[in-house]
Amino acid sequence: MEKSFYMKEAIKEAYKAYEKGETPIGAVIVKEGKIIARAHNLTETLNDCTAHAEILAIRQASELLGGWRLVDCDLYVTMEPCIMCSGAIVNSRIKKLIIGTRHIKNSYIEKQHEFKIDYFKFNNIDVTFGILQEESSIILQEFFKLLRKK
Repeated sequence: MEKSFYMKEAIKEAYKAYEKGETPIGAVIVKEGKIIARAHNLTETLNDCTAHAEILAIRQASELLGGWRLVDCDLYVTMEPCIMCSGAIVNSRIKKLIIGTRHIKNSYIEKQHEFKIDYFKFNNIDVTFGILQEESSIILQEFFKLLRKK
């Protein structure tokens, strides 16, 4: 299947987060062409700062596969992972990371971006940006616009 198919599934997860008042980020993990895990941010719902979409999807995939090494798995996520999630991605042995949109809002975030790209490259993770970028960005923009109005 095409990368856009899997990213659409991650975007569906982001909308689930949006409906719960969570930062709308979604993720799916694919192995051998099948989605084996799907998740969205639940930090507020679970009162857990580690309950990011990527972490929850990694946990789900690890449970399904019976181990923490997600070799030959691809992770699709609607927004560029944070530092914590980047570490989990590397540690889980995921080899392909497909990202909808970047998280660039200031020079500090840009420095983090550069660090993460180097970190992924050093750990032989193939990173692709911009798959359904507009669709991935719109939901985030809507969410934060609504948040600012409160």
